[in-house]
Amino acid sequence: MIHIERDLMYATAANLAAFTAAIWDVTTRRIPNRLVLVAFTVGLVLHVVFDGWRGLLAALLSGFVAGAIFFAFFLAGGMGGGDVKLMAAVATLYGFANMPYLLVLTSLAGGVMAVLLALRHRRLRETLSNVGTLVSHHRHEGLEPHEVHHVRNLSSLRLPYGVAIAAGCLLVAMGRG
Repeated sequence: MIHIERDLMYATAANLAAFTAAIWDVTTRRIPNRLVLVAFTVGLVLHVVFDGWRGLLAALLSGFVAGAIFFAFFLAGGMGGGDVKLMAAVATLYGFANMPYLLVLTSLAGGVMAVLLALRHRRLRETLSNVGTLVSHHRHEGLEPHEVHHVRNLSSLRLPYGVAIAAGCLLVAMGRG
């Protein structure tokens, strides 16, 4: 019974933070640092309360790993810093055992959203061609952002990735419940 209540609290807090951030991301194209800081802090406190120091370390590791993976995409010009911080915060809330599911499901949600966005703007062929260009570029240049295909280019299709993170959080909650 305690595990169910604990997991429900983690999932509720993660989804509350992610959906609040998604609304901000859609309306302002920004994710507030205050929101991310509160989510991160709540995650650490909940894990200490329910799992002690071991829980704290696992939550920190989860946030670090998820944040590091998303930071690589930030460095490559593929997403904003708020997305990285939000993913680290919700991974901290969900904890280490759920973090791989969160990463995979968020990435799948983001991919589906990207295809739908490209279809909506009638730019699917161009988008798929750009993906090939980016793969080739990053294979040779590492994490160096492409000179044209990056999130700061105003002609790029813009995906509020906070929505994908919220979808990933919801899918984890649905699958683990």
